[in-house]
Amino acid sequence: MQENIIIAAKQTPAQVSLSWQQQLSQAIRDPNALCKRLGLNSQWLPGASAGHALFDICVPEAYLARIEPNNPADPLLLQVLPVSDETLTPKGYVLDPLEEAEHRPAKGLIHKYAGRVLLIASPNCAINCRYCFRRHFPYSDNAPSRAQWQEALDYIRNDASIHEAILSGGDPLAASDRQLAWLVAQLESIPHLKRLRIHTRLPVVIPDRVDDALLGWLAATRLQKVVVLHINHANEIDQPVVDACARLKHAGVTLLNQSVLLKSVNDNVPTLATLSERLFEAGVLPYYLHVFDPVQGAAHFDVPDEDAQALVKQLLDHLPGFLMPRLVREVPGKASKTPL
Repeated sequence: MQENIIIAAKQTPAQVSLSWQQQLSQAIRDPNALCKRLGLNSQWLPGASAGHALFDICVPEAYLARIEPNNPADPLLLQVLPVSDETLTPKGYVLDPLEEAEHRPAKGLIHKYAGRVLLIASPNCAINCRYCFRRHFPYSDNAPSRAQWQEALDYIRNDASIHEAILSGGDPLAASDRQLAWLVAQLESIPHLKRLRIHTRLPVVIPDRVDDALLGWLAATRLQKVVVLHINHANEIDQPVVDACARLKHAGVTLLNQSVLLKSVNDNVPTLATLSERLFEAGVLPYYLHVFDPVQGAAHFDVPDEDAQALVKQLLDHLPGFLMPRLVREVPGKASKTPL
């Protein structure tokens, strides 16, 4: 499939004036509205409604503007449009593919790998990606109040081998800056912590999220800062995203990207090569290319391992080594990501 980079529609003055919170609150959350907004005919509505019943639609306008209308094969649309295949339950596709339930020593805390812990800093996302491996995650049981965070913070304080705290979710940047500044202040008071890593899609989905309030607490922390973005296709990187990346870099942030290899979205050499080039132009280094986690409801995105390996081998002929993402799988119980 040939790469087809589209030019995102420019924001209107009304959109520009909205805060990121307002943009999030006005996201499309109805399958009928999404189909009408993109000019999709009625044949897509039953599947969209069936998938939505299992996992809610959420698509903000800033992301929607990058989707080509009247094109059901648009690679950005495929990531957010529910389909009837989500109702299927093939063998091997489970609710918790990474077995995270086995590694939660405190509310909101996941500790799977040596030297680092993951904090569920927000149960919410700015966009609901249909392939999300946490689409069935029990967020209601992992959304601590400030008082409840103390157990997780004490767990980190009492383990001097932990050097890195990873904010995840949901999307951690869906939380308020006041809450995030408080949480980061608690973390940086722990002497043995060295790094703060934030895994987020919000600067891509709503670039206005990278505002002065966010940059203020991010620039002020003593912790080394890494932001891992989640971008699967070059069409997701428009000028507002480039500008948001520049603001993060100016605040002293190292920017990395991880992608998920998705059938019909990015499972070809031209698409992945263009993505890596576009990422680097935006100041972001390709980091991981994840093979699909077998989560129930998303089997239609799966790319077989042998196809993924062949694809990466071909990609080496098109990219310098520093633009090659590392092909990995997360295997429950392993001490790290597993290279393929």
